[in-house]
Amino acid sequence: MNEKFIILTTTGILGDAIKNIVKGDAHVDVVSLMGPGIDPHMYQTTPKDVQQFRRARIIFYNGLDLEDKMKDLLAKERKAYAVSEAINKAQLLFEDMFPVGIDPHIWFDVKLWKQVVGFISQKLQEVRPESAVYYQNNTLAYMEVLEQLHQSVTEQIQSIPEKQRVLITAHDAFGYFGKAYDIEVVGLQGISTVSECGLQDIKRIVALIIKRNVKAVFFETSVSDKSMRAVLEGCANYGHEVVVGGCLYSDALGAPNTLAGTYCGMVRANATTIVNALK
Repeated sequence: MNEKFIILTTTGILGDAIKNIVKGDAHVDVVSLMGPGIDPHMYQTTPKDVQQFRRARIIFYNGLDLEDKMKDLLAKERKAYAVSEAINKAQLLFEDMFPVGIDPHIWFDVKLWKQVVGFISQKLQEVRPESAVYYQNNTLAYMEVLEQLHQSVTEQIQSIPEKQRVLITAHDAFGYFGKAYDIEVVGLQGISTVSECGLQDIKRIVALIIKRNVKAVFFETSVSDKSMRAVLEGCANYGHEVVVGGCLYSDALGAPNTLAGTYCGMVRANATTIVNALK
């Protein structure tokens, strides 16, 4: 019996992209180290992960220091590829607060994610030439789905009146989303969850909410809601009513077999949550 060809990814978001490329290939297993609700900024490798690295035939990770605490292990792997290499530097968002100075949350611009999917597909076709045509056909079909998703999210966000397009979240994971879909994004914690936010950060957000008359703020599934609750309390102290618009998926997918359990479902769920709260 032939052993399965194991493709390893750090995040479930990457794992979902690969599942769309290789779907139907019974000779392949896709394994993701980080499941629903896991924060990749804080993730520490386990002995089991190291075993998965050894078993994998090819490894994909985001890069741009998203998996900051795994970077030494990833750097040693010849069979590991950073999918962010697919993106032209001119398309990346630069952010001084992050170790490499670049925002790593590239998946929130669906157009950029299409480039990542193409990059992954090319690498898989090279390493499994016997399945290259099959993977290419799957990739083309998935690219159409992603293009439809991009158009749908564009229309949804544009339905929010321009003055009300202010997205306030626990950490600044949505910069690419804001740029791609024309919505102002303000993160309480910066683009990495490694550093704690302070009292001045909370005061800054409270002042902005009151000045701009923001209707809602958002929690995130992979980030503690403690700091955002302090923002809500701060607004209440000034007599300004602001509600929790919902919980957004930022650095991880939702649970399997739920709407947000796939990349497309996650992006759709976020867009719907944002529009329902801000429109």
